[in-house]
Amino acid sequence: MLRLISLAAFCSMASMRVCDPMLVALSLEYKITTGDASAVIAAFAVAYGVLQLVYGPLGDRVGKVRVIIGATAACAVFSAMTALAPSFSVLVVARAAMGAAAAGIIPLSMAWIGDEVAYEQRQETLARLMVATVTGMMAGQWFGGFATETLGWRAALGVLAVLFFTAATLLLRHARAIGALRTVVVPGAPAFSLANYLAGTAALLRIPRVRWVLTVVAIEGALAFGTLAFVPARMVDGFGLSASAAGGVMVLYGVGGLIYSVFARRWLAALGERGLAVLGASFIAIGLLSLAWAPAVGWAMLGCFLAGVGFYMLHNTLQVQATQMAPEARGTAVTLFACLLFLGQSTGVLLVAFSVDRGWLPPVFTAAAVGVFVLGLLISRRVQARGAVAGA
Repeated sequence: MLRLISLAAFCSMASMRVCDPMLVALSLEYKITTGDASAVIAAFAVAYGVLQLVYGPLGDRVGKVRVIIGATAACAVFSAMTALAPSFSVLVVARAAMGAAAAGIIPLSMAWIGDEVAYEQRQETLARLMVATVTGMMAGQWFGGFATETLGWRAALGVLAVLFFTAATLLLRHARAIGALRTVVVPGAPAFSLANYLAGTAALLRIPRVRWVLTVVAIEGALAFGTLAFVPARMVDGFGLSASAAGGVMVLYGVGGLIYSVFARRWLAALGERGLAVLGASFIAIGLLSLAWAPAVGWAMLGCFLAGVGFYMLHNTLQVQATQMAPEARGTAVTLFACLLFLGQSTGVLLVAFSVDRGWLPPVFTAAAVGVFVLGLLISRRVQARGAVAGA
């Protein structure tokens, strides 16, 4: 089951990042600025974040695997609609719908792992899921750039529709075979209603540990994920690379994540969660500074790689905190985590979009580097053994 869920997660992350190398091409085709073209990224991120508020309690109520399958199937439909969008406005709306559907895949996959895997093996198992998400990010960014220059950007979105349909079909077949679609009825559980959901969410937010993790991940999303969307534009405008070459450079970010996922167990044993947070934040900061001020493209490429290693060191540590911050309502808690991550990302994208058309990317990347480093230090001071947080 983990392999098929990972396939759906691969497609989800590919769809999230596939438009990054397209921004310059979209701005030329639709005669808009690169900052305006980034609406296709922000729309996906906002919808992805907000819909977590629905998928969390839905997964807890009707079953996480069932919701993952439905979300994957919906992604196939909306990806096809995106590929056929007749105008930029329709493209943005279709991307938002695609983000809304994709929101039900990765966070609920994390929650499913939290249900099925003991804490001691959870970071390693989440790292295995991360292999799929990082590979999806790499494939999406590379193929988005490649398709933009050769087949046309619509081809990339059409291919994603086929992949989503395949993943949904295989998941449904396997889930039926092993009985994973049976709804587990909890005796005495209240019926789902808006009032009960709001009350449950309010109860979660009264927990100091939950508030801390959600605040930190929102800041991480703005600083690290918000800047990530503009790395291809920086490579095109700052170093003169083509869209496909810029997408290829972004593969190095994903390679960094893959290296982390392979060595996660060893590094966790050697450094602990506190050490991973500090080192990860340091690598992100070095990477962003290299992308901002490197005199040659080779140094920028190295920075992209280091930022990838660092981001997954830092973020995987926070993911483990999310799976443990409220075990009694893990689906809702983890999807709240994802909601704040992507609302933070969308905020970051909007802020950076304002700067990109004014030539301010280097100072913005510098400010983000400083912010991420400070954030890593704060996380390392609060993380304790077994995912607890000081002061919780």
